[in-house]
This record gives sequence, structure tokens and C-alpha cells, in this order.
Amino acid sequence: MLLWLIRGAYVALIAGIALFAATLVIPQEGQPVGASVVLAPLSILVLGGFVLFYDLREKQKQMTTISAVYFGMLLGLLLGFLFAMGLEPVLETAFGMPPPVLKLTRVMITVVCCYVTVSTLLQTKDEFRFIIPYVEFAKEVKGGRSLVLDTSVIIDGRIADVCDTRLIDTKLIVPRFVLQELQAIADSSDKLKRNRGRRGLDVLKRLQSNPKIELQMHDGNVAELRTGERIRVDERLVLLSKALNARVVTNDFNLNKIAQLQGVDVINLNELANAMKTVALPGEAMSVRIVKAGDQPGQGVGYLEDGTMVVVEAGRPLIGQEVMIVVTSVLQTPAGRMIFGRPDQRTSGSHTPLPGGVGVAGGAPGDSRNSATDATKTTEPGGKT
Repeated sequence: MLLWLIRGAYVALIAGIALFAATLVIPQEGQPVGASVVLAPLSILVLGGFVLFYDLREKQKQMTTISAVYFGMLLGLLLGFLFAMGLEPVLETAFGMPPPVLKLTRVMITVVCCYVTVSTLLQTKDEFRFIIPYVEFAKEVKGGRSLVLDTSVIIDGRIADVCDTRLIDTKLIVPRFVLQELQAIADSSDKLKRNRGRRGLDVLKRLQSNPKIELQMHDGNVAELRTGERIRVDERLVLLSKALNARVVTNDFNLNKIAQLQGVDVINLNELANAMKTVALPGEAMSVRIVKAGDQPGQGVGYLEDGTMVVVEAGRPLIGQEVMIVVTSVLQTPAGRMIFGRPDQRTSGSHTPLPGGVGVAGGAPGDSRNSATDATKTTEPGGKT
């Protein structure tokens, strides 16, 4: 509302200035009416209307660009004044220039200085550090640091679910070269790659329509990337994040390591998913279907719904069955979490009894010399890997 009041006051001020200009050029009695009576106020109205139109059209303004123009103009005017003041005596005495030519030279020097300073600041505004109270002319981000999305994390799709939980309240940045890579994958002749690329584009569309987050498409036009060389997408992603002081969100393990070596913070969604998984404590019972044999004799391997591997001691005879196991230990690795357990032999009526009275406690896995009653002990099997 305040902005529209300011615009209304601006329109009234422009109209008043145009009316005042018309009164200045009105000829006195007996003099013919010239074209300046119409052209002067019309020029003011056109100029004021063009400024208002540009303000309404360009709604997304960047403070760095505006500051570069303002400070460039001020610096150019200052340099133009100093150069003109130093050159005027030389031009007047050595070349005998008349005063009108000197004024024109002063204006020309000032215009050239303004152009050079504004152009230089616009091209180097990301590297220029010039802090003034209440005006931030540096590439610093207020609040949380932005997140730069990698191609792998966009195709994965879990980032959209995380954003729906309102856990992320910072700006998400998608570089233009990442979008081009997604489009190239979506246009691939390989059906699998084509489906992955289209899934990534659908995830981007979902993020863009999410009112809870701010998604920005970045051109990736920073000084570090203007080298003229063909740089891989991963390297460009790291350089862009470093230039923007942002963090990379990825699922790529190699990109994770490369970014950390270059001092760029990384958020790995796989590590985040592992950290959010429910921890299985030793002694707890769970149900798992054993699908294959393990590496060690007598072991069986099953998987939970989230893909967590479960190694079951003495579980090889139970392949293909849904059994209750007792967790003996949990191993956390960079690739994920592994759960070790043994079949639960307690009488509950909800499990399949071991064939042949196979025991698991005390001794090697699959050793049938142990009695079924010994399986109720909580001692960890000696053959556990």
C-alpha cells in the first residue's frame, strides 16, 4: 500500500512539474505561440511515464545491480569533475579553447567516466566488497545460506518431500547448466535415462509450485566460470556454490568429497535419510523376510522396507520365510545401516519354528549341537560377523 502511495505522489509531482514547465514557456502578450509550449510539458510527462513503466515492469530488482549503478554514477561524477578541473587550465592555455568548447569537453569527460565506472562495477559486483551502513553491496546472504541443487538430488525427488515438511526455509538455487543437463537426460534415447530426466523435470515443477519455499533459476554467470574452458557440471556446481557462499545438496558421493576438499559445505540426502531412520536397539524383536544366503556359513540375509540389510545368524535354512528375529547389534556405515540378529525362538505363536531344532546361541551359526532352549539366551553368537 505504501508503495502505491509513493507512486501516486510521484505521478502528481511529475504532472506539477510539467504544468510549471508549460507556464515558463508561455509567450508574453503579442508574441506568437511556439511549439515549445506543448513540447516542454509533453517531454516531461513522457520521461516520467517511461520511468514509472519501467518500475512497474521490472518487479524483480537486484540490490547489487541497483547499487552498482548508483555508486558507479557517483564515482563517475567525482572522477569527471576532478579530471575536468585538472585538464581545463591545460586545454585553455595550451590549445586556446573557447569557453563553450571547454564546457562540452567537461561534459564529455564526465559522461565517459560515468560509463566506465558503471560498466566496471556491473561486471565485478560479485567480487566487489563495499559495505555501507544499511546498504549491503556484497554478495552476502541474510539469514540462512542458500542451497544449490544437484542433478542427482532433483531426479531422486526426496527433496520435494523434505520441502513439504517446511524443514527448509532458505532459498533453493537451480543453476542453468543443471537444468540443461536434466533436459539432455530427458531427451536421451535410453528409456531409463529418459524416464529419470522427466522425473527430475516433474520434481522441479513441483518445487516451483510449492508456496512454502523460494526457488530461483540461476544463470551461473560468475567470474570463476567465465574462463572459456569446458568445465564438467560437478566442477561448475562446486565453483558456483563457492562463489555464492551457498551449500550443495546432492546424493553423489564423489561430488560430496570434491566439494568438501574445496571448502564447500554439502548436504547429502542419503546421510540425512540414514540419520532419520529408526534405530533398532539390541534385544528388540522385528519381523524380516530372509531372501538369500549370507557370506558366512549359516547366515541368511533379508531387507527392511527402507532397504536396510538384516544379517540373520543361522538363517540360511529359513530362506523364503518371514521370521521374527532378535536384534543383536547395529552397524552404521557410510553406505547405510546394517542390522545383525538371530531368529527368535521364544514361544509366541507368531513365528516359524526352526527346522530340525537348530540352535543359535553359543557356538558357530547353524551349529545343531545346541538345544532349542539355549536359543533364549541373550548371549551374542560366537560366529557373528
